[in-house]
Amino acid sequence: MITFDSIVFALTDQHIPISAAMITEAVIDSRKVIPGSLFIALPGEHVDGHQYVGDAFMRGAKFAIIQEDLSSQFQTIDLRKSEISLPLSHIQPPLCLLVENSLDALQTLARYWREQLNIRVIGITGSVGKSTTKELVADVLSKKYHTYKNPGNYNNEIGLPLTILNMGIGYERAVLEMGFYVPGEIAFLCEIAKPETGIITNIGTVHAERAGSQEEIIKGKGELLKALPPAPQGKAILNYDDPLVRGMSSQTNAEIITYGLDEHADLFAENIRSHGLNGIEFQLNYRGQKTRFKLPLLGRHSVQTALRAIAVGLSENMDYMEIQEGLIQSHGQLRLVAVQTINGALILDDTYNATPESTIAALDLLSELQGQQIAVLGDMLELGQYEQQGHEQVGTHAAATVHQLIAVGQLGKTIAKAAQKSGLSPSAITWVENAQQATELLRYHLQPGDVVLIKGSHAMRMDRISAILEESE
Repeated sequence: MITFDSIVFALTDQHIPISAAMITEAVIDSRKVIPGSLFIALPGEHVDGHQYVGDAFMRGAKFAIIQEDLSSQFQTIDLRKSEISLPLSHIQPPLCLLVENSLDALQTLARYWREQLNIRVIGITGSVGKSTTKELVADVLSKKYHTYKNPGNYNNEIGLPLTILNMGIGYERAVLEMGFYVPGEIAFLCEIAKPETGIITNIGTVHAERAGSQEEIIKGKGELLKALPPAPQGKAILNYDDPLVRGMSSQTNAEIITYGLDEHADLFAENIRSHGLNGIEFQLNYRGQKTRFKLPLLGRHSVQTALRAIAVGLSENMDYMEIQEGLIQSHGQLRLVAVQTINGALILDDTYNATPESTIAALDLLSELQGQQIAVLGDMLELGQYEQQGHEQVGTHAAATVHQLIAVGQLGKTIAKAAQKSGLSPSAITWVENAQQATELLRYHLQPGDVVLIKGSHAMRMDRISAILEESE
């Protein structure tokens, strides 16, 4: 882990021989401080980290990076000066380091630390499936390499630098999810992380509200490919089944490896069989060699995720046995959780977030399960100009895959109308305003053997539905 002297050198180009104190962890939340931590005080819209410097020190932090002068409260070194000329021999932690901008300092430290690490970075971006892909890829690589990954959704201009700063020297591979909201963001993250392998999962409409258009999304995701080194060091793993991703191959000089269900992909899956909640199996074809995979992943759409992890494993000189073991033992299953209610119904809780693509995939999984299939679908947010189109696509697909539809929220009306227009009986469609009304409806009508998919953007708080139903008698 990075030392105090390295922190000061990275920020000032000066060495301060206070001590070679090792930082145990870098955090921005004082509640996550452990003894020896570096606390970075970030000002925010609702919470200012400077208010928690004292709490961080009480919990054991050695140092705090601040942009607000707190020298009247805490021992402070002003790193903004061209020369640091304090009587440093008497200064001991806890200690504040005053900088112009705390976030810039965090990013500068991450950039410096990345340069010290002898590690190969795999970057992942795409509209759907980034987190699941990250988990599977990391689980596969860990069968051969000491592997690190971003925790949770640490995939932005704050989370990714924190991830890098917390990497130990002994790691051999790092799997980093990279989020995209506006053009230029992924290029900036790549400038810090320096990925050598890049994975593009797909191009959808998520974040179009902020990015502006699908064209801007393509441009933004392509920043990962442009950041890769040329072949043979650089490798770009692209979804052949998505024509928008397939067309991005010209944006890089890295080696191109395509995956998909199309036989023209470099590695492709065929003879796919879904066993519902018991997993999937398929035959992998790669360079004329055929290998059977049977994995505990849910739904046919999980084949794509598995293919990405397999492609990375093969590109990192792993054999099929190592790759298969990593996939079988993976804890990186979809965010979907299957829970049984007291009365015998099955709830598929996929409420972390929702896009048209992920919702359609979840509907396909629902259609593969036995029982009365009920979809509870809420608003999908941040679709921008694709809002109407995306909700209509979901409604049309729901009509072809479910027995009953409960549409939730104002945008849920569009789902309901599209489902009815596509042939789902009006008697099989119910619209409600919010998750609470959907919960009451299900609690009253749910029968043993029913299978219920719950899906919607996180802001719709659809997760409350399954939590209440699971506990209801």
